Amino acid sequence: MRFILAATLASIAIMIMVGQTIGMNEIGVKLNFSQMPVEFTCLGKNISPEIGLSGVNAATIALILDDPDAPRGTFTHWIMWNIEPVSKIPEAIPNASNLEDPIVAVQGVNGAGKIGYIGPCPPPGKPHRYFFRVYGLDSTLDLKAGSNRSQLETAMKGHILQEGEAMATFGR
Repeated sequence: MRFILAATLASIAIMIMVGQTIGMNEIGVKLNFSQMPVEFTCLGKNISPEIGLSGVNAATIALILDDPDAPRGTFTHWIMWNIEPVSKIPEAIPNASNLEDPIVAVQGVNGAGKIGYIGPCPPPGKPHRYFFRVYGLDSTLDLKAGSNRSQLETAMKGHILQEGEAMATFGR
């Protein structure tokens, strides 16, 4: 009886420790702004912003940038995967399918059906929220360049080790 009680208590302790570890296994995602600067939008240069990352402990990184406030439902502004572990994703990533410089990565289509980043361009009115979601993955994804968000999310299933996000707003 004592053995069963001890084994049960040990199992509970392990579950508590595992739960605490999972909560601490987040990627820090840092933007240098809380309101999207115009240069990163359709009103400016329409280039991608720099994204700082910390605590990455994964084989590769994936990124999804979306606007859940878009008039026709969530609009995907950018998807990228097989990003080598880096401390920052630099500004002005080229809109190319396969990247070797300034980082190694693969990009897919955004909500407009084009490869790479497309900046915020909400209709006049209330500012929209833009979520930069970053995922640490256990391996590279076998997903062809130009894939869409749904295909990326399906490919990531079972491979996500870490997650993190940052949010910025933009309105006009």
